Amino acid sequence: MSVGPATLFEKIWREHVVSELGNNTFLLYIDRNFLHEMSGAVSFKGLEEAGRVVRRPELTWATVDHVLDTFPGRTDETRIPQGGAFIRKLREGTRRFGIPLFDLDSDFQGIVHVISPDLGIALPGATLVCGDSHTCTVGGIGALAWGIGSTDSEHALVTQTIVQTKPLSMRVDFLGAPASGVTPKDLVLYLIGQITADGGNGYAIEFAGPAVRAMSVEGRLTICNMAIELSARTGIVAPDDVTFEYLYGKPFAPQGETWEQALAHWRSLPSDDGASFDRVVEIDCAKIAPQVTWGTSPEHVVGVDGVVPDPAEAETTRARLGMEKALAYTGLAPGTRLEGLPIEGAFIGSCTNSRLCDLRAAAALLRGRKVAPGVKAICTPGSTRVKRAAESEGIDRVFKDAGFEWRESGCSLCMSAGASGEDFGTARRVISSTNRNFENRQGRGVTSLLASPATVALSAVNGRVSDVRKALA
Repeated sequence: MSVGPATLFEKIWREHVVSELGNNTFLLYIDRNFLHEMSGAVSFKGLEEAGRVVRRPELTWATVDHVLDTFPGRTDETRIPQGGAFIRKLREGTRRFGIPLFDLDSDFQGIVHVISPDLGIALPGATLVCGDSHTCTVGGIGALAWGIGSTDSEHALVTQTIVQTKPLSMRVDFLGAPASGVTPKDLVLYLIGQITADGGNGYAIEFAGPAVRAMSVEGRLTICNMAIELSARTGIVAPDDVTFEYLYGKPFAPQGETWEQALAHWRSLPSDDGASFDRVVEIDCAKIAPQVTWGTSPEHVVGVDGVVPDPAEAETTRARLGMEKALAYTGLAPGTRLEGLPIEGAFIGSCTNSRLCDLRAAAALLRGRKVAPGVKAICTPGSTRVKRAAESEGIDRVFKDAGFEWRESGCSLCMSAGASGEDFGTARRVISSTNRNFENRQGRGVTSLLASPATVALSAVNGRVSDVRKALA
């Protein structure tokens, strides 16, 4: 039976179907499992209680990233309640089941979604699952990846399979070229603002178009990271020569003849001409300014040169009520200009924007400048490899000289309030390179303004939300 043109998502899905279970439900083979200390500790407890073992420990990796301190000199004894217990339970489980662990002292330690592509564990065409909602990040190198709960994690560890309903397909075409100062983070925030935080619900999204093709792999990882903020099942970008150059020589990537075989397969993955999508969205990148959120959802976003919108102008009741609630929380009023809005904290980090290129972009705006008085500024690299690479380039010195705290790698202040054991003290308005700005996300009563690392850096210097285009002019 002939098969018509297929999308990237469809090709990977078909290759991994073990069994069709009916009602659009399938048993899928999983190529890679990744655990962190929270999801791993819970999964191991379930396996031990049921007397089960890990089927393919060589296809599973673990790291510590969520509940560890990022302060220099950190140990197991974290500021986070029960953090040390989670770390030790992960160690015990990985040792018992023969799973590689990137522990506190490992050169490979870092945020799972930063290290899995950077180490070549996540690969084009592979399926990857992890107990974290932002697992979709690694779609940026052409992997089919999504976050799962503890029950599904146990199932994947024991059987190397998972039961999934098949999502619809969406293609988002980023057309044209963004202006100087407009980053992949700005593009995806703009997209969320246009189609809402529910706009991807029920879909696997392929990000495409000239602007995506021109992006670095790190930029593609950023836009796929925030697919979950669109309520999508996952996000993915077709692999190309940019991807292959990025992956070549990575510690866990194929080598030698195996690399050539993998490369031949990866080149077959991009969506075929004529492949059909259930929904297509087109975004004109020329219209996009640097973006900053003002409310308590990633869809509460406008250009830095824009104003807080009026809920009375919302298109739906849901949107109006959400905007009214956000304004009540943030204390802002409709018509307030974003540019010039005072900030008291600044954070660069998270699985969204903590890679070396992000730190370089921020450092370019910090060099020779100082953080404004009264602003608490923190930078947390996404992995130990990123941190050491940045230090070899002197980027850490730029941050420190500017007045930023320079931390060890980890999730840090992207975690929900209190869960990271860190906070911004008395700061109540923080500009952040993270992915979520929900109420109390970065501290009780804190308003998180999401933006690119460059916007965060310049805003920290000025003590107010700032337009990077003016600094780059």
